[in-house]
Amino acid sequence: MLDHAGDCGCDRLKQDLMPLDAAISLALEQVRPVGDIEILPLQDCAGRFAAAPAYAHFAMPLFDNSAMDGFAVATADCETTLSLPISGTVAAGDAPARLTAGTAMRIYTGAPLPEGADAVNMSERCDATNRLVTLHQAPAPGENIHRAGSDQATGAMLVDKGQRIGARHAGLLAGNGITTCHVRRKVRVGVFSTGNELAQGALQLGQIHDANRPMLLSLAVQAGSDVTDLGVLPDDLEQTTQALKAVRDRFDLVLSTGAVSVGGRDHMRAALLDAGGTLDGWRVAIKPGKPVAFGRLGSTAFTGLPGNPFAAYVGFHLFAGPQIARLSGAGNRPFAPHPARAVFDWRRKPGRAEVFPVRLRGFTDQGVAELERLGASVSATLFPLADADGLAIIPAEIGHVAPGDRIRWQPFDGNGDMR
Repeated sequence: MLDHAGDCGCDRLKQDLMPLDAAISLALEQVRPVGDIEILPLQDCAGRFAAAPAYAHFAMPLFDNSAMDGFAVATADCETTLSLPISGTVAAGDAPARLTAGTAMRIYTGAPLPEGADAVNMSERCDATNRLVTLHQAPAPGENIHRAGSDQATGAMLVDKGQRIGARHAGLLAGNGITTCHVRRKVRVGVFSTGNELAQGALQLGQIHDANRPMLLSLAVQAGSDVTDLGVLPDDLEQTTQALKAVRDRFDLVLSTGAVSVGGRDHMRAALLDAGGTLDGWRVAIKPGKPVAFGRLGSTAFTGLPGNPFAAYVGFHLFAGPQIARLSGAGNRPFAPHPARAVFDWRRKPGRAEVFPVRLRGFTDQGVAELERLGASVSATLFPLADADGLAIIPAEIGHVAPGDRIRWQPFDGNGDMR
């Protein structure tokens, strides 16, 4: 923890940068899963995180049923003849029936298998009238039967603690007779931007539009949070301090962008301390985005990201996203866990891990992604992301990446978001 008295950060510039793994660990140390639990109807649980596992109370399916439209038969009867009189019909939702020896029963998909039947001959493999069915060939015992308990056993875990609930989980739970789910309340996230250069309306000479706040608000929503737009803070120590005092204990996590370096108008770190908070670490060996601050405001975790948009985007995925996941009770997923091969040649200055946008060029014979590097090594522009298929990362110690070298990457999903 830093002593705020007279701390301009200059002495810390002489110290080694925090390794990326240590910075991620420090970010996660600032947060704990939220304790408030809600019990919600399944239709209201989409995107929420399960607070407790849910288990199957019974095996599924509940009974032997037909996997096809066709005719239920006893295979022993088919050893002497392939033409059988039709003794009845059973459909999905009907009570179980009994098959009369030497006959067949018309049956529909999902219907309970009649007692005495041990196979279903599909409709396409027979000729039938209202009274008689002729099979093209004798079925094997068990053919086209969906056996009771073959999908899941009694006690099977349907949803794990920390699982983000999607439509597929709602369907699975509903199919097992479960109508509600215990979920953690949504993580409360507040987002600031900082800087006199950010326009509040029409652009004036020297001003720019704020890309960071809308981007971070969107990212936090995608992460399943209850998000509050806290606006733009001017480059003023007193106003920044008062704004931080106002959010203390109101949120689980507050994110800001900009004003965390050592420039003359970078007031965020000093304001955090003046607001009664703690600053537990900053300056990470990552490119883009070296100035990243981690601290607390009472019960509220604080993460200060860089002001440059791509650096802020990367910082969210490295630090803030994992913090939100932990607050939600979800397991920690490492950034860029997927192996890939470079199809580019790149010489860089080692010392900091580097994240950059990539385009998927294809796959090796072993199914490993082959990636092309996009954009220059700058932190201000989001433009290369528009054509990217994901982000890749190079370890701090690597100074040269040659075609064919192994790297790691994080693909986007179909919506252009991180998977």
